[in-house]
Amino acid sequence: MSNPKDKLITILGPTATGKSQLGVKMAREFNGEIISADSRQVYRGLDIGSAKITPQEMKGVPHHLIDIASPRRVFTVAQFQKLAIKSARKIILNNKTPFLVGGSPFYIYSVTEGWKLPSVPRNQSLRQRLEKKKPEELFKMLKELDAAYAQKVDPFNARRLIRAIEIASVAGQVPPRQSQPAFQTLFLGLNYPLPELKDKIARRLNQRLKSGLIEEVETLRKIPLSWKRLEDFGLEYRWVAYYLQNKVDYPEMKSGIIQDSLKLVKHQLNWFKKDQRIHWLKDSNQARDLIRNFLNQ
Repeated sequence: MSNPKDKLITILGPTATGKSQLGVKMAREFNGEIISADSRQVYRGLDIGSAKITPQEMKGVPHHLIDIASPRRVFTVAQFQKLAIKSARKIILNNKTPFLVGGSPFYIYSVTEGWKLPSVPRNQSLRQRLEKKKPEELFKMLKELDAAYAQKVDPFNARRLIRAIEIASVAGQVPPRQSQPAFQTLFLGLNYPLPELKDKIARRLNQRLKSGLIEEVETLRKIPLSWKRLEDFGLEYRWVAYYLQNKVDYPEMKSGIIQDSLKLVKHQLNWFKKDQRIHWLKDSNQARDLIRNFLNQ
């Protein structure tokens, strides 16, 4: 159970909404440190494609759980949960305020809800069969096993789909998670109308391409990472990998990234819009007032 003094501020929302910038601004004002809740920023070398915050953009605010994992190895939600809770408690012990900032629902809710994660062991033979399938095929399989859970999982994340199928194959369904929250949490949300988000995503993609996104994927390939592993990272990494394998041309690559990003937005909002605790922000002044009131309770 949570300690009344253990307070956590979570800034969440779909991709391209400016969560990192708001997190830094509020953390500077409220003596905070940031725990990144992004499923790709944990990996070293995934910088441009994951919009990883730079040291300059951090403006002196300590950030946790960025660049902590090798892209050659799978980093799980269970690993994130353990490290994020440990980081938050350490921040609190240092009389500072922990901010959990990101758009990965599994990462965010594993911490804020204290999920008890399934203990079904890995089934290597099943995984080898499933890894040959496309995300669309895996999603269809999961829907047949557990239609309710299929609505929650990212339909483009092959690794998560395989794990869900693995669990459902043993348990009959992905079991409900028992909640034991470790913190009192203030939920702050950022969002924009879909047409505006689409424009932001397109402009962001053009900037990433100019900044060396394709070269970044080529460098990751030399680690070496397999094409399959690069595709598993999704979005930019998936479509640039397709482009470098001559599976799609340049315009198809760009269109694919934008369309998959918009599908990710809808997936993220499917999670967040159901959560009545989230305060959807109009501006940073509202965020400031909510945080001040929360910390003074």
